[in-house]
Amino acid sequence: MFSLKNRSDELEILLAVVDHGGFSAAAEALDIQVAKVSRAVKRVEVKLGTSILNRTTRRIEQTDEGRHFIAAVRQGLAHIQQAEEDIIARGELPKGSLRVDAASPFILHQLIPLISEFKQTFPNIDLVLSSNEGYVDLLEKKTDLAIRIGKLSDSTLHARPLGTSPLYIVASADYLSKRGLPLRVEQLSQHDLIGFSGAKVLNQWPLKGFSAFTPSISASNGEAVRQLALSNNGVACLSGFMVKQDIAQGRLISLLENQQLTHTSREQINAVYYKSSAVARRISAFIEFIQPRLSL
Repeated sequence: MFSLKNRSDELEILLAVVDHGGFSAAAEALDIQVAKVSRAVKRVEVKLGTSILNRTTRRIEQTDEGRHFIAAVRQGLAHIQQAEEDIIARGELPKGSLRVDAASPFILHQLIPLISEFKQTFPNIDLVLSSNEGYVDLLEKKTDLAIRIGKLSDSTLHARPLGTSPLYIVASADYLSKRGLPLRVEQLSQHDLIGFSGAKVLNQWPLKGFSAFTPSISASNGEAVRQLALSNNGVACLSGFMVKQDIAQGRLISLLENQQLTHTSREQINAVYYKSSAVARRISAFIEFIQPRLSL
């Protein structure tokens, strides 16, 4: 008699093969024999009457049928895990692993200052932080929750708005003392402009009559751009969540405020996750904790 437990184990093994890119890697991750992995995948394929994976000597690839099946398996196992956790966790604090991804400046300036208090409040949540400057595929990167800055486009994700962070045009006092204070947008052409080397949309500054430009110096992430501005290298456009304290303490000077466009898509900050996430209680706990404490 084939049990539900055996079936779910086989499906977990199948997902491990897909996620780790091969039978040997899956076996190592699960601490089982490669032969057991191979047999489990074969049994699933026999039951379905079709191939899920194409094997080559170097890698595996999902068949068209496999892609649809594996997506459904992920969702189904997530529902089962959620149901189990809901029963176990009644009356208890959320517990387990929570993997959070955000751009490195957001992690450095907004999340890290909150982690100590969060861990005191939710001691049973094992937090894993990762930083990626671009958008990540939550399933591919095994991420439960991502903090995204800017306009959202993926409708398959659930989004919780965290707020808006105004953009600031900034430069250091030392730089401005040598190069002069720009009072009009067109005067920026006389200055060294610091920009981003990745997403070109980040070089579209929210200024009336200002078009995209080629930076004098560019960097791949916001924290590097901030450090370049602090080190007297030129004028930059950065989110308030990373420069508001610099402005308040005089390390950076805010420029052209009366000529800025407001309420742009770059100001939006959202927490995103899959609607069927099996870690929904941990996600909710994290969002509800950080939102009122963020300084955007």
